[in-house]
Amino acid sequence: MSALPASPAPSPFRRSLSEVRALLALAGPIIVAQLANTAMGFVDTVMAGRVGPRDLAAVALGNSIWVPMLLLMGGILLATTAKVSRKVGAGTYALIGPLVRQALWLALAIGLIAAALLFCAEPILVLMQVEASLRTTTMGYLQAVALGFPALALYQVLRGFSDGLGSTRPTMVIGLLGLLLNIPLNYMFIYGKFGLPAMGGVGCGWATALVLWFMLGAMLWWVHWAPLYKSSRLFERLEAPQWPAIRALLTLGLPIGIAIFAEASIFSVIALLIGSLGASVVAGHQVALNFSSMVFMIPYSLAMATTVRVGQALGRGAPRDARFSAGVAMATALVYACLSASLMLLLRADIARLYTPDTEVLAVASALLMYSALFQFSDAIQVTAAGALRGYHDTRATMLITLLAYWGIGLPIGYGLGLADWFGPASGPAGLWQGLVVGLTCAALLLGVRLQRSARRQIRAPAQT
Repeated sequence: MSALPASPAPSPFRRSLSEVRALLALAGPIIVAQLANTAMGFVDTVMAGRVGPRDLAAVALGNSIWVPMLLLMGGILLATTAKVSRKVGAGTYALIGPLVRQALWLALAIGLIAAALLFCAEPILVLMQVEASLRTTTMGYLQAVALGFPALALYQVLRGFSDGLGSTRPTMVIGLLGLLLNIPLNYMFIYGKFGLPAMGGVGCGWATALVLWFMLGAMLWWVHWAPLYKSSRLFERLEAPQWPAIRALLTLGLPIGIAIFAEASIFSVIALLIGSLGASVVAGHQVALNFSSMVFMIPYSLAMATTVRVGQALGRGAPRDARFSAGVAMATALVYACLSASLMLLLRADIARLYTPDTEVLAVASALLMYSALFQFSDAIQVTAAGALRGYHDTRATMLITLLAYWGIGLPIGYGLGLADWFGPASGPAGLWQGLVVGLTCAALLLGVRLQRSARRQIRAPAQT
């Protein structure tokens, strides 16, 4: 009896469509979760802005300090996703539980350190010459947020565990619940309802801290009871911290955290540099930054899904599939960038009016949103390439590239354009955002080249799980 003919290989187009579907199946819930998390910042900004420009400026300055710290911490803990996805691809589920337990020890330590640093952040505001009354409100907001940081760190590990397994739905559901809880808590703490004192912008911090503890509890419940997580035996035992395992997580994760921090901190440094230009300028920057962050969450979520797709492919010994997944992810991110850039250019004034009716703030925000539209393409490329490189466990080069692009190129150029007379009369926040365009473009080019080299190297000599 003759053998049946082999099924023809799918066409490149069909294969690409299949990969896009698989990528979006992972990224879709992450996108919703990230937008929900960013929307909490939007809610804080809008509700604090209704109290007055000073409270809005305090939240803006506070965010410029704690959000980069969050991204540094979260970036370090993204090592959990990269390592879990490799083990899923290799089918070594029994090794996942011990790995995640050590990641939880690491998260607890990082979360406590981050909280302590936020409590002592006032010298930063003094250094940047923020006026005394604004410093007081900002520090009250920061210290309230700090109380939620240990919970946030532990949540990030459990989220990375779930994402690495290919289950991103819990992240979405819990993110949406956190957003829904944040709104009434803000209402209570900001405006002083149900017997509470009116705290203004400081109330946003208390609401955020409570939401973070809720999200940790919800994720613990989910991974404990859902059948998908049983094979990993996460709750089977509790080992003491083991330095070799924690060191391996830090070796992979610390460059990720520094790379993400290098980009995010540029925006925060800009907010601090313009702090002396007045509350309206700071508030306008915050409006543009908040909306840009919301738009950025979609390529950032695609990048997180790309880490999983690339990691699982390499775990099962298929480096060509990993390269294909990375390429499709880059193309998908660029398609989205075309849409986001067009909408931001056309609707920038309407977007700014969603946040505030103040005419001075509107003028600043509308102008800065134009520059945000310009860097949508380079931002989409660089973040997706960085996500793929995490899947390759190639994180040190990513760190060096981002440090060079943002701090070595983008920030000096932005400072020279915006606050100094190196290239002509200083143009204020517009010049600083022009520097961002340059820095992100450099990062996109260099990370794209690095990704191509890493993919070729893995194809020649496949990495071990």
